[in-house]
Amino acid sequence: MKLTIAKHCLAVVLVLSVCSCEEGFLDQVPDDRLTEPDVFINKNNTEMFLANIYANIPDEMAQRFVTTGNGHGNSGPWTGASDEAEYAPWSTTPNEINTGNWNASSDWVETFWSRYYQGIRNATYFMANVDKCVPCREPLVKQYKAEARALRALYYYYLMRMFGPVILLGDEVVPPDAGLEDVVLPRASFDECVDYVVSEMEAAAESLPNAPAGSTAYGRMTRSIMLAMRQEVLLMAASPLFNGNADYVDMKNVDGKQLISQEYSPAKWQRAAEAAKAYISEFVPQYHDLYRKNDAGGNFSAFLSCRDVMLDSWNTEWIFGRPGSDVTTRQYDMTPYHAGALDVSRGGGGLGVTQKMVDAYFMANGASPILGYNPDGTPIVNPASGYLLSGTSSFRAPDDTQARTIYNQWVNREPRFYVGITYDGRLWINPNTPGLLTFTRKTGNSGSSQSQWDFSPTGYIARKNMIVGDRGVGGRALVLYRLANVYLNYAEALNEYDPGNPDILNYLNKIRERAGIPGYGDEPAVPIPASQEEMREAIHKERRVEFAFESVRWFDTRRWKIAEETDDGAQYGLDINSDPPNFYNVVRFETRVFEKKHYLFPIPLDETLINNLLVQNTGWSAN
Repeated sequence: MKLTIAKHCLAVVLVLSVCSCEEGFLDQVPDDRLTEPDVFINKNNTEMFLANIYANIPDEMAQRFVTTGNGHGNSGPWTGASDEAEYAPWSTTPNEINTGNWNASSDWVETFWSRYYQGIRNATYFMANVDKCVPCREPLVKQYKAEARALRALYYYYLMRMFGPVILLGDEVVPPDAGLEDVVLPRASFDECVDYVVSEMEAAAESLPNAPAGSTAYGRMTRSIMLAMRQEVLLMAASPLFNGNADYVDMKNVDGKQLISQEYSPAKWQRAAEAAKAYISEFVPQYHDLYRKNDAGGNFSAFLSCRDVMLDSWNTEWIFGRPGSDVTTRQYDMTPYHAGALDVSRGGGGLGVTQKMVDAYFMANGASPILGYNPDGTPIVNPASGYLLSGTSSFRAPDDTQARTIYNQWVNREPRFYVGITYDGRLWINPNTPGLLTFTRKTGNSGSSQSQWDFSPTGYIARKNMIVGDRGVGGRALVLYRLANVYLNYAEALNEYDPGNPDILNYLNKIRERAGIPGYGDEPAVPIPASQEEMREAIHKERRVEFAFESVRWFDTRRWKIAEETDDGAQYGLDINSDPPNFYNVVRFETRVFEKKHYLFPIPLDETLINNLLVQNTGWSAN
């Protein structure tokens, strides 16, 4: 392993740039550098060191910057480089991925690898030395160790979902002045990585509180987080990418050790399902439940529930969140250009949504509008859905003050559609600029004629997790994992090893009921899926819309091994260089490149050059 890990070994000699307007643990950051002897001299310095380890938790609100040394902690390209969306041309990394213009020498590939290993080694050092903090005493020291162990396991998981099998460093503390000969190690097999990370998560969970002990502990590791992430790791391990994938038959260490098992194991799905069920049994509803919100009249509102589950920080559905998040960057990307409007409602509008993501949302009657696509890319409409491909109608969106004349494709969609998508003619979300409508057509206030760069490349703009107010207002947390993830993980894993189990339909329909649409079997338009394959498709569709723009879709398409279909070739949006009616034409905005090697990140080239035991991932150049 390259010394990039060793040279970043001790966070005590780093300056941490995490900020949060919420009061919480991650606000405890050092103003200057600490020397090694100072770290454990008192409780304050010890907690600052631990806060530095926490700083590697990704800030997924800054994804157009990604992670190239700009202070945006481990943000990924997951939204704009998935089939959900497309960033405007001023984005860098997501567009590099979409065009295939990345490799083992890309600096951000190296940065992910080194930063997560930095966190892993810092956590190990902390665990080995925190007993030196005499003022800390027990049981605080025990909790500190458990938090560091939890973070270490979490960072291994983040590495595994990107790079596959990784190097396991164990509990041995590598000194900060270690030479290269001390860190040259081979990769463990993927199954070994899974077993190690799961065991570490379970061990950490034993000494962690079930939930944060008050608002100042928001964002700190808990038993709930660890056991939720345990079932996430097991779901990943059971999925086609890592469960008997013949594409990786030649991925072996120098000594011939197979890194990804070639034997499919249904028991892996069972293990994932049992971990999810155990989580639900222990934490629901005592600690977590699906978020629900009523309207001003006291009636349940599916729209408000699905919108505000993201905005109401630390609500009962949140399992894992980040207190310090660069929300204003993402809010700028989701706020349309709005030429002539007040600055509080003017942005870049560059996070464009693909037409197929728009098509993925269900109709109000719960049916999918599109059954599939013809070879020429035209949609095959589901007649039971009532979906219309052309024309306009008068329709009032859930958060609008009146009916508007809009394109029929956007009429009578499910509540999550209106949570997630800003379309042409939509009322803007900021009440401080009342009556402001967004027009993404060519000559509209947010169209391509208004700015050289600040417009949507697809005619749609992502809206989910946009503040209801001025776009420059920050100070709120980012949810990274919520109970809905566990429910749909459980349904998916159960369907793979015990198809027909009634819990599959039960937990799938819990998500749909909260979303305000009929469950499968509740209406003629949404019959119960008749086979394991049909149920698998239903679960995949539900995940796509429930977790839209939450950094889930990228990993789903890869672990399911469908990214060659979803992420390669033509991507479509509206004709942004026209006004209606031609504006409504679906046109290609990009031809993307996805090859089999792209399922996993390459191991950074410099690492493989220095460590002769570190083999490269399949398909990527070894030199």
